Amino acid sequence: MEFRTQVDIVRPHFQIEPCERMLFVGSCFADEMGRRFAEEKFRATVNPFGVMYNPASILHTIERLDEAFETVVLTLGTNHVYILKESGEIVDNCAKRPQQLFEERELSIDECADYLQKAIYVLRRHNPQVNIVLTVSPIRYRKYGYHGSQLSKATLLLAVEKVGENYFPAYEILNDELRDYRFYKPDMLHPSDQAVEYIYERFAETYFSRATKDFLKEWTPLKAALQHRPFDAESEAYQEFCSKIKLRLEALSKKYSDLAIDNL
Repeated sequence: MEFRTQVDIVRPHFQIEPCERMLFVGSCFADEMGRRFAEEKFRATVNPFGVMYNPASILHTIERLDEAFETVVLTLGTNHVYILKESGEIVDNCAKRPQQLFEERELSIDECADYLQKAIYVLRRHNPQVNIVLTVSPIRYRKYGYHGSQLSKATLLLAVEKVGENYFPAYEILNDELRDYRFYKPDMLHPSDQAVEYIYERFAETYFSRATKDFLKEWTPLKAALQHRPFDAESEAYQEFCSKIKLRLEALSKKYSDLAIDNL
């Protein structure tokens, strides 16, 4: 007997390789996912100019970057934008300026899709072979009202469908598969650490190559060892332990040339 439904994920045409150069831009859920990838030694750049919630702000980040990436994950949070009345420009951060200086507006499906397509065009100008993954953040926005939050997500989902790029259903996994308040943080709005980890695992199952999965089998125990905190850091036993870990890391870095061990 089945007590939950599992979200089907469309298999992509590409796979993510060990230590791949990646970019995560979008809502605070992009921060959560990007952090997990960085922990697993992907060369991940995560929201380099701060969290960007809407498609227009995501485009602004992409336009400011002059780098090429192999895989880019764009996470959409909302279609609400804030426009500086004085200039008519969409701002990415109100910087705690008075609310009366701004006008709040909702982007249409077509506007969201247009900003996304422009961002993708810029990314492909730097690297024509870049792989794009679009996601919609599962974070709920109480400030819009729960009905308004759902309408915002629906707009983003329709825009993503219109763009036609590869889509990873993070929103659906939390809402249709996990589907329980125990998978939220105490604010009942943000996914819990357990939920983020589960979504990461579903992502890994879908996108990671065999080589990446093999790398992680070797890296995971080393990562755990590096997080170990001894009672006596000066003891002979701990020094011997560190030497063994260093040798294993050096061997792993020879096997995977993009693995950076100088900052461990």
